[in-house]
Amino acid sequence: MKMTWMISGGIALLALAAGCDSSAQRQNGTLLSENETLKQQLADRTAALELADRERQAALARTTTTEGQPAKSASESTVADTGAFTGIEGVTASARGSDIHVSIEGDVLFDSGKDSLRGGSKKSLDKIIAILKDNYPSRSISVAGFTDTDPIKYSAFKNNYSLGFDRAFAVREYLIAGGMNCKQISLASFGPDQPLETKAKSRRVEIVVVGE
Repeated sequence: MKMTWMISGGIALLALAAGCDSSAQRQNGTLLSENETLKQQLADRTAALELADRERQAALARTTTTEGQPAKSASESTVADTGAFTGIEGVTASARGSDIHVSIEGDVLFDSGKDSLRGGSKKSLDKIIAILKDNYPSRSISVAGFTDTDPIKYSAFKNNYSLGFDRAFAVREYLIAGGMNCKQISLASFGPDQPLETKAKSRRVEIVVVGE
Protein backbone atom coordinates (compact mmCIF):
# COMPACT_ATOMS: atom_id res chain seq x y z
CA MET A 1 0.00 0.00 0.00
CA LYS A 2 2.79 2.37 0.85
CA MET A 3 4.59 1.71 -2.44
CA THR A 4 1.41 2.28 -4.39
CA TRP A 5 0.94 5.70 -2.79
CA MET A 6 4.46 6.76 -3.64
CA ILE A 7 4.04 5.75 -7.25
CA SER A 8 0.77 7.63 -7.48
CA GLY A 9 2.37 10.69 -5.93
CA GLY A 10 5.15 10.53 -8.48
CA ILE A 11 2.65 10.45 -11.31
CA ALA A 12 0.89 13.48 -9.84
CA LEU A 13 4.18 15.35 -9.65
CA LEU A 14 4.99 14.49 -13.26
CA ALA A 15 1.58 15.67 -14.38
CA LEU A 16 2.01 18.94 -12.53
CA ALA A 17 5.42 19.48 -14.10
CA ALA A 18 4.02 18.75 -17.54
CA GLY A 19 1.25 21.30 -16.92
CA CYS A 20 3.78 23.95 -15.96
CA ASP A 21 5.83 23.25 -19.09
CA SER A 22 2.71 23.55 -21.27
CA SER A 23 1.74 26.87 -19.67
CA ALA A 24 5.26 28.25 -20.15
CA GLN A 25 5.23 27.22 -23.81
CA ARG A 26 1.93 29.01 -24.37
CA GLN A 27 3.27 32.17 -22.74
CA ASN A 28 6.43 32.00 -24.84
CA GLY A 29 4.36 31.51 -27.96
CA THR A 30 2.22 34.55 -27.11
CA LEU A 31 5.30 36.70 -26.51
CA LEU A 32 6.85 35.59 -29.80
CA SER A 33 3.62 36.41 -31.65
CA GLU A 34 3.45 39.85 -30.06
CA ASN A 35 7.08 40.50 -30.94
CA GLU A 36 6.45 39.57 -34.56
CA THR A 37 3.43 41.89 -34.67
CA LEU A 38 5.46 44.78 -33.25
CA LYS A 39 8.27 44.11 -35.72
CA GLN A 40 5.79 44.17 -38.62
CA GLN A 41 4.21 47.41 -37.38
CA LEU A 42 7.65 49.01 -37.11
CA ALA A 43 8.56 47.84 -40.61
CA ASP A 44 5.28 49.19 -42.02
CA ARG A 45 5.79 52.56 -40.34
CA THR A 46 9.38 52.78 -41.56
CA ALA A 47 8.25 52.02 -45.12
CA ALA A 48 5.51 54.67 -44.89
CA LEU A 49 7.99 57.28 -43.64
CA GLU A 50 10.42 56.44 -46.43
CA LEU A 51 7.63 56.76 -49.01
CA ALA A 52 6.53 60.11 -47.58
CA ASP A 53 10.11 61.37 -47.69
CA ARG A 54 10.51 60.26 -51.33
CA GLU A 55 7.28 62.05 -52.24
CA ARG A 56 8.46 65.19 -50.45
CA GLN A 57 11.77 65.10 -52.30
CA ALA A 58 9.96 64.61 -55.60
CA ALA A 59 7.68 67.58 -54.86
CA LEU A 60 10.72 69.74 -54.08
CA ALA A 61 12.32 68.65 -57.33
CA ARG A 62 9.20 69.58 -59.28
CA THR A 63 9.07 72.97 -57.58
CA THR A 64 12.71 73.62 -58.42
CA THR A 65 12.11 72.66 -62.03
CA THR A 66 9.07 74.93 -62.29
CA GLU A 67 10.89 77.85 -60.69
CA GLY A 68 13.73 77.40 -63.12
CA GLN A 69 11.45 77.93 -66.11
CA PRO A 70 10.98 81.45 -67.49
CA ALA A 71 7.77 83.12 -66.29
CA LYS A 72 5.13 84.03 -68.84
CA SER A 73 4.73 87.68 -69.60
CA ALA A 74 1.55 89.48 -68.52
CA SER A 75 0.30 89.44 -72.11
CA GLU A 76 0.79 85.67 -72.33
CA SER A 77 -0.65 84.68 -68.96
CA THR A 78 -3.50 87.17 -68.40
CA VAL A 79 -4.45 89.44 -71.28
CA ALA A 80 -4.47 86.70 -73.90
CA ASP A 81 -6.68 84.50 -71.69
CA THR A 82 -9.16 87.04 -70.37
CA GLY A 83 -9.09 89.95 -72.81
CA ALA A 84 -11.90 88.51 -74.91
CA PHE A 85 -14.33 89.04 -72.02
CA THR A 86 -13.49 92.72 -71.60
CA GLY A 87 -16.38 95.14 -72.13
CA ILE A 88 -19.23 92.71 -71.45
CA GLU A 89 -21.78 94.27 -69.09
CA GLY A 90 -21.49 92.99 -65.52
CA VAL A 91 -18.58 90.69 -66.38
CA THR A 92 -15.01 90.57 -65.08
CA ALA A 93 -12.49 87.86 -65.94
CA SER A 94 -9.25 86.78 -64.33
CA ALA A 95 -6.66 84.05 -64.86
CA ARG A 96 -5.90 81.84 -61.87
CA GLY A 97 -3.17 79.45 -62.84
CA SER A 98 -4.40 77.74 -65.97
CA ASP A 99 -8.09 78.38 -65.14
CA ILE A 100 -10.11 81.35 -66.35
CA HIS A 101 -12.74 82.74 -63.96
CA VAL A 102 -15.51 84.70 -65.65
CA SER A 103 -17.55 86.41 -62.93
CA ILE A 104 -21.03 87.75 -63.70
CA GLU A 105 -22.71 90.11 -61.27
CA GLY A 106 -25.73 88.49 -59.65
CA ASP A 107 -27.73 91.71 -59.81
CA VAL A 108 -27.25 91.74 -63.59
CA LEU A 109 -28.46 88.15 -63.86
CA PHE A 110 -31.31 87.97 -61.33
CA ASP A 111 -33.83 89.94 -59.35
CA SER A 112 -33.42 89.80 -55.57
CA GLY A 113 -34.10 86.33 -54.19
CA LYS A 114 -34.92 84.90 -57.62
CA ASP A 115 -33.33 82.31 -59.90
CA SER A 116 -34.95 83.29 -63.20
CA LEU A 117 -32.62 85.10 -65.58
CA ARG A 118 -33.44 88.73 -66.27
CA GLY A 119 -34.02 89.60 -69.89
CA GLY A 120 -31.14 92.07 -69.99
CA SER A 121 -28.65 89.47 -68.74
CA LYS A 122 -29.02 87.30 -71.81
CA LYS A 123 -27.08 89.76 -73.97
CA SER A 124 -24.05 89.33 -71.71
CA LEU A 125 -24.48 85.56 -71.58
CA ASP A 126 -24.75 85.33 -75.38
CA LYS A 127 -21.38 87.08 -75.74
CA ILE A 128 -19.81 84.73 -73.19
CA ILE A 129 -21.22 81.69 -75.01
CA ALA A 130 -19.76 82.89 -78.32
CA ILE A 131 -16.30 83.31 -76.75
CA LEU A 132 -16.42 79.91 -75.04
CA LYS A 133 -17.48 78.13 -78.23
CA ASP A 134 -14.88 79.88 -80.37
CA ASN A 135 -11.89 79.84 -78.01
CA TYR A 136 -12.46 76.89 -75.67
CA PRO A 137 -14.67 74.34 -77.45
CA SER A 138 -13.13 71.29 -75.77
CA ARG A 139 -12.48 72.70 -72.29
CA SER A 140 -14.47 71.64 -69.22
CA ILE A 141 -16.65 74.35 -67.71
CA SER A 142 -17.71 74.76 -64.08
CA VAL A 143 -20.60 77.05 -63.20
CA ALA A 144 -20.66 78.13 -59.54
CA GLY A 145 -23.22 80.21 -57.65
CA PHE A 146 -22.32 82.63 -54.84
CA THR A 147 -24.49 84.76 -52.54
CA ASP A 148 -23.96 87.43 -49.92
CA THR A 149 -23.86 86.48 -46.25
CA ASP A 150 -27.37 87.68 -45.33
CA PRO A 151 -29.57 84.76 -44.24
CA ILE A 152 -32.51 83.87 -46.45
CA LYS A 153 -35.71 85.44 -45.09
CA TYR A 154 -38.22 86.38 -47.73
CA SER A 155 -37.65 83.79 -50.41
CA ALA A 156 -38.77 80.34 -51.51
CA PHE A 157 -35.23 79.07 -50.99
CA LYS A 158 -34.32 77.23 -47.81
CA ASN A 159 -30.84 78.76 -47.57
CA ASN A 160 -28.15 80.58 -49.54
CA TYR A 161 -26.64 77.33 -50.81
CA SER A 162 -29.92 76.39 -52.49
CA LEU A 163 -30.21 79.86 -54.02
CA GLY A 164 -26.62 79.74 -55.26
CA PHE A 165 -27.12 76.32 -56.81
CA ASP A 166 -30.36 77.18 -58.61
CA ARG A 167 -28.83 80.36 -59.99
CA ALA A 168 -25.84 78.40 -61.29
CA PHE A 169 -28.24 75.86 -62.74
CA ALA A 170 -30.16 78.60 -64.59
CA VAL A 171 -26.92 79.88 -66.14
CA ARG A 172 -25.86 76.34 -67.08
CA GLU A 173 -29.20 75.71 -68.80
CA TYR A 174 -28.79 78.92 -70.79
CA LEU A 175 -25.28 77.89 -71.90
CA ILE A 176 -26.64 74.53 -73.07
CA ALA A 177 -29.53 76.20 -74.88
CA GLY A 178 -26.90 78.34 -76.61
CA GLY A 179 -25.25 75.27 -78.10
CA MET A 180 -22.70 74.23 -75.47
CA ASN A 181 -22.15 70.57 -74.63
CA CYS A 182 -23.98 69.67 -71.41
CA LYS A 183 -21.43 66.93 -70.65
CA GLN A 184 -18.68 69.54 -70.34
CA ILE A 185 -20.49 71.69 -67.76
CA SER A 186 -20.53 70.93 -64.03
CA LEU A 187 -22.34 72.77 -61.23
CA ALA A 188 -21.38 74.03 -57.77
CA SER A 189 -22.74 76.33 -55.07
CA PHE A 190 -20.57 78.09 -52.52
CA GLY A 191 -23.47 80.08 -51.09
CA PRO A 192 -22.14 82.69 -48.64
CA ASP A 193 -18.78 80.96 -48.06
CA GLN A 194 -16.64 83.18 -50.31
CA PRO A 195 -17.89 86.75 -49.92
CA LEU A 196 -16.17 89.66 -51.63
CA GLU A 197 -15.66 93.22 -50.36
CA THR A 198 -19.32 94.22 -50.84
CA LYS A 199 -22.63 92.37 -50.76
CA ALA A 200 -23.34 93.36 -54.36
CA LYS A 201 -20.04 91.88 -55.57
CA SER A 202 -20.56 88.77 -53.45
CA ARG A 203 -23.77 87.97 -55.33
CA ARG A 204 -22.41 86.45 -58.52
CA VAL A 205 -22.16 83.44 -60.79
CA GLU A 206 -18.72 82.36 -61.94
CA ILE A 207 -18.12 80.44 -65.15
CA VAL A 208 -14.75 78.74 -64.80
CA VAL A 209 -12.92 77.52 -67.87
CA VAL A 210 -10.89 74.68 -66.43
CA GLY A 211 -7.25 74.59 -67.49
CA GLU A 212 -6.01 71.73 -69.63
